[in-house]
Amino acid sequence: QVQLQESGPGLVKPSQTLSLTCTVSGASITTSYYAWSWIRQPPGKGLEWMGVIANDGSTYYSPSLKSRTSISRDTSKNQFSLQLSSVTPEDTAVYYCARAGEGMDYWGKGTLVTVSS
Repeated sequence: QVQLQESGPGLVKPSQTLSLTCTVSGASITTSYYAWSWIRQPPGKGLEWMGVIANDGSTYYSPSLKSRTSISRDTSKNQFSLQLSSVTPEDTAVYYCARAGEGMDYWGKGTLVTVSS
């Protein structure tokens, strides 16, 4: 069974960089066909797709977040990570990692990140 688990600080100060890691079990992040995404949901708002890293390591980002977002991976640990720079309180959200195949078929439980001084 595929499982994803987000980890990282729950509180980040404005202007700093938010860093999260997603640990994947039950599947390899280098397996063909699948890609690995980050999605967020601000309080009271809908889901926002942030970006994806494909099985070959190529990355694609939401145009609205591209200048501040970086997704990377550690294949030896079967993990992929998100960095979001220059955060503001508007970046407060529950952050999810998910597997992308035919749709997002497996999700982590999500982790709340609050941006506040």
